[in-house]
Amino acid sequence: MDDVRTSTAWTGWVGFTAILLVIIGMIDAFEGLIAIIRSEYYQYTPNGVIIFDTTKRGWLTLIWGILLVLVGLALAAKSSWARWTAVVLVAVNLLEQLAWLGTSASTIWTLTIITLQIIVLYALTARWGEVSTY
Repeated sequence: MDDVRTSTAWTGWVGFTAILLVIIGMIDAFEGLIAIIRSEYYQYTPNGVIIFDTTKRGWLTLIWGILLVLVGLALAAKSSWARWTAVVLVAVNLLEQLAWLGTSASTIWTLTIITLQIIVLYALTARWGEVSTY
């Protein structure tokens, strides 16, 4: 009886992770759209002003966000390939967010996404054997 309750709890946790992955993907896509629209980012330094072109990063982040949404939907639909695909995509997205942490205008959003991605990685890798329906 205890095993059924644990399995159900972890199945619910993975369902929550699928929803969270869709939300992370939507936030990433929104960040990408903002970077495309703004197209330039200014950094003031003691030696002058540095101008970054964020259009390429914006397109990559937008496409990456769409991929995360699609994998999150596949995870919610209990696709067997979606788990490891999600682990790889979230790990790469985590590294991308860390790379832009120091240059981001709003670090709180970046830190929020990093925290959510750590939760997703934990849910997708810890105690997966207890999730019987996937």
